[in-house]
Amino acid sequence: MLRPLVAAQLATGGFLTRVIATLGSRRKLTNKMTPMPFESPSAGTDDALMARYAHGDARAAQVLAARLTPNVYAHAMRVMGNAAEAEDICQEAMLRLWKIAPHWRAGDAKVSTWLYRVTANLCTDRLRRRQPVNLETIPEPTDDAPGAEEGLQAKARASALHAALQTLPERQRQAIVLRHLEGLGNTEIAAIMELGTRAVESLIARGKRGLATALNARKDELGYKDD
Repeated sequence: MLRPLVAAQLATGGFLTRVIATLGSRRKLTNKMTPMPFESPSAGTDDALMARYAHGDARAAQVLAARLTPNVYAHAMRVMGNAAEAEDICQEAMLRLWKIAPHWRAGDAKVSTWLYRVTANLCTDRLRRRQPVNLETIPEPTDDAPGAEEGLQAKARASALHAALQTLPERQRQAIVLRHLEGLGNTEIAAIMELGTRAVESLIARGKRGLATALNARKDELGYKDD
C-alpha cells in the first residue's frame, strides 16, 4: 500500500490525485517479487548484514537480498514499464551491491539509498538508449486476478498512470516514482538522484503537470468527474 496521506501530497488536482492513489491497491502490477521466508526481525541492520557477507556469511546475503530486492525490482518496473528490463536492472544492481560489500563503510550512507541510486542510474542508462515512447503503444500491465466492474476500472486507472509515467522525461519519472509511489522523502530522493532538494521539488512539480496533461484527455474513459 502507499504511505498514508500520499493523495494529500499530490497538489496537481483531485483527478490526478485519485489516479495515482489507485496504484496503492494495484501494487502487485509492479511488485511481483515478495520477501523470502527466511528473514526474521532479528536478522540485523543492512550495515550489519553487509559486514557479515563481506566476511563470508552467505546467509547474510540471502537475508539482505530478500529485504532489498522487492523494492529494487518494483522501482525498476515502475520506471521502465518492462518486466524483463526491470529484472535485468535488479540483478545488476544487486551484483554491484555484493561487489562493494568488502569496502562498505557503515554510516557513510544507507544501504537502501546507495542501492536506489545504482538502480536509478541503471534505469537512466537504459532509458537514454530507448526511442521516444507513444502513450498509445505502451502495453497494459497484466493481472491474473478476476475482476468485477470496479476492479476493471481500477486496473484501467492504474494502467493509465503506468502509461503516462512512460511519457515523462526520465528524471521527472524517477522523482515521481520515488516520491509518490515509493513514498520516499525529498531529502532521500535528493541523495539518490544526487541533486539538491529544490531541484527534486522542481522535478516532482513538473512531472505532476506532465502526468495531468497526459491523463486529462482520458478522464471520461476512466470514470472521473471534474471536482
